[in-house]
Amino acid sequence: MFLRRSAAGIDRREFLRGALAAGALYGPISGFPQLGTGPLARAGRSKKVLVLGAGLAGLSAAWRLTEAGHDVTILEAQRRPGGRVLTLREPFSDGLYAEAGAGRIPETHALTLHYVKLFGLTLDPFYPTRGRQVACFGSRRVPFAKTSDLDAARLPLALTEKERRLGFAGFEEEYVVQPLRQLGNLEEPDWPPPRFAEIDRLSFEEYLRGHGASPDAIAYLALGFERTSALDSLRDATHHHTRTLSKIRGGNDRLPAAFAAKLSDRIRYGSPVTSIRRDASGIEVVVSRPGSQPERFRAEYAVCSIPFTVLRRIPVEPPWPADKKRSIDGVSSGSVTRVEIQTRRRFWEDRGENGFATVDRPLEIWSPTWDQPGRRGILQAYVYEDLARETCGLDEEGRLRFCMEAIERAHPGLSEELEGGVAKCWDEDPFARGAFTLFMPGQLSGGIARVMARPEGRVHFAGEHVSPYPGWMQGALYAGQRAAEEINGAA
Repeated sequence: MFLRRSAAGIDRREFLRGALAAGALYGPISGFPQLGTGPLARAGRSKKVLVLGAGLAGLSAAWRLTEAGHDVTILEAQRRPGGRVLTLREPFSDGLYAEAGAGRIPETHALTLHYVKLFGLTLDPFYPTRGRQVACFGSRRVPFAKTSDLDAARLPLALTEKERRLGFAGFEEEYVVQPLRQLGNLEEPDWPPPRFAEIDRLSFEEYLRGHGASPDAIAYLALGFERTSALDSLRDATHHHTRTLSKIRGGNDRLPAAFAAKLSDRIRYGSPVTSIRRDASGIEVVVSRPGSQPERFRAEYAVCSIPFTVLRRIPVEPPWPADKKRSIDGVSSGSVTRVEIQTRRRFWEDRGENGFATVDRPLEIWSPTWDQPGRRGILQAYVYEDLARETCGLDEEGRLRFCMEAIERAHPGLSEELEGGVAKCWDEDPFARGAFTLFMPGQLSGGIARVMARPEGRVHFAGEHVSPYPGWMQGALYAGQRAAEEINGAA
């Protein structure tokens, strides 16, 4: 599980907050959530279940199944829980940490907030409560305190006359926000309804261009995701347009760690699944570890939370049905590179700035340590899609150099204050092979999401990729809970 194209930097959606303050679109747009959060009562006898993966999806499925009295074993390839919820504490100094994966929690993500509360975790604001942000457009660096300080007419962008008159908040309201009100309940099993097929057949770039957006406005709004389905992009935008975004105090990995602490005796770490065999009575998986004999596990049911980008490489007998195999092989994954740069002091604060910035490229700049103690800080470059793939193609030194140059543009003085950095390229991660799920034009209306989530015999599927919230912790939790309820109710 990761985080979708972000509400970050100065937050593309930060421009909207002034416009939304009048009450235009705060709060949930769809029904959040429909799944229950009370204790899961067992239906019938106890079942033996394998859960493949100890990310949030697998952990939430195992939590619910164990709660109902089922016999659960979790097989996790890595030696840590959480999957794409990854908080980096090394190699930083003075107790600093930053998120290499899932970053924020919208106030509309009720299921995520339920588990945060259940485990006694504390939320903090994601964005700083003081200091100016920075916008970099062309050759201009513009610090500002609030959205109204930014005059689109004075920035070096080739906007239409209408876009300059409307300003950033105005043209995003027109091109993106207004359509969100029509999307309906994203959790309905038959979503999207047929009336959205025309939007889904368009790329996000085609959709915006058809609504009169200029090339520079498209680049600003799409943030490197011009080729994805317009409907998928609009669906994701619903999760950004909320009053608040939060993070878990001490690191977002405290959520999967809390699950794992309760399920510790059921987790087998260092257990990568290398083959799957299904039959009428259950499922058998083979785990292969270097230097050890393969080990076989058998159960009546399985929850498969392995990302499809990884699952497509694992042999399955008998093969998945043709439409499921097409979905496993055909779904796309967003590329993300995260680079964290440690500085000896938070020099940007000397200028009255909070460290967050947006630039006119598909990357964002965060200051994840704005509320952490000490003088040292971390500046993070969050790089998307084609630019992320380009960055991922560099060696570690090249990745750091590229992102330091991008950050230096927003925060002059970095080169004198930096102490080192670390990069995380999610395309290279063998247990993720990408950051989050993307749908291409025509896929959602073509029913691929329903095929992806459909159980195959005694194998049920979980993960952000088979949820109404692709790319969010909420999606992983939602799909895991749904898979648990399916198995619990299976005859």
